[in-house]
Amino acid sequence: MLTRLEEKLLQFITHYIAQNGRAPTLEEIGAGTGVRSKGTVHRYVESLVSKGHLRRTGRGWRGIRLAGEYDRRLIILPLEGRIAAGKPIEAIPDQDEINFSDLLLGPDRYVLKVSGDSMIDAGILDGDMVVVRKTDSADNGDIVVALIDNEEATLKRLRRHGDRVELIPANSALASMVYPGDRVQIQGVVVGQLRLY
Repeated sequence: MLTRLEEKLLQFITHYIAQNGRAPTLEEIGAGTGVRSKGTVHRYVESLVSKGHLRRTGRGWRGIRLAGEYDRRLIILPLEGRIAAGKPIEAIPDQDEINFSDLLLGPDRYVLKVSGDSMIDAGILDGDMVVVRKTDSADNGDIVVALIDNEEATLKRLRRHGDRVELIPANSALASMVYPGDRVQIQGVVVGQLRLY
């Protein structure tokens, strides 16, 4: 059972992590909840840890993470239905959920921030984040993270031609890159994409 102030702090921390991808400092928690005493904030945060709503993953306040049901709220969202991006369709709400843990998270997943416009025709824009499944193999047509000559990494669509590898941009203004297979190492396959507005 949480006190009203514990619930207020927990809601602030939950929203802060969802918006910023990291935990707030004690000062930020105090400013966001109207609690002036840093000692009071510290005491209530420690109480939330001992009650199992927060957990520590490192040193310092930025190492605080959500636990239990609150952690689950960040990765499962309700699926409210479908929306037309063309001709309007009838709005019929669904009662399902999308579990982002199953789709995007896992021990073999990592995120890269995209820099450049070589994949814009695939809908991957400069500044987007892609979720990558770590693997050293991929199928033709996969969007991959490819390391060339152990020096430069790039995000391209993969096409194998015998002992040669073609890395194909999704931008009609750019040309494909073709290399001997031994010069290209696959480091992962894109499984998802994130874009914040």
